[in-house]
Amino acid sequence: MIPKPHHASIVFYVADIARTEAFYTDVLGIELTRMEGAEPFWLTGTLDQGPDLVFFQMEGVRGNTPALVFDIKEGGIDDIVAALVAKGVTIVTPVSEAPGGWSADFLDPDGFGLGLYQSGEKPRSLKA
Repeated sequence: MIPKPHHASIVFYVADIARTEAFYTDVLGIELTRMEGAEPFWLTGTLDQGPDLVFFQMEGVRGNTPALVFDIKEGGIDDIVAALVAKGVTIVTPVSEAPGGWSADFLDPDGFGLGLYQSGEKPRSLKA
């Protein structure tokens, strides 16, 4: 069985990370934190009682975002992706290295992109 997601982030791929940082902090008043692990830095912030916002500078993929990404609390991303495949879900990006962990992307029945993320500190498989 696939575990119920407990937390989600909205991920944006942007053309200019510094411009994005200025807009969201100076214009919208959202506190963002610069993070290392991708070139250039990436940004994260949390809305009151809402999802995290995550921003990566990445050319060529704008328009495919924002994307809803579910955080996997206990690990086991390989097992979860295998269970999605067994249920006929279309996997867009198999489990791949991501800043600080692992991610995978898939489609819902209407073609909306969804993602999974887990910390690199957690095991990729929970099967014994």
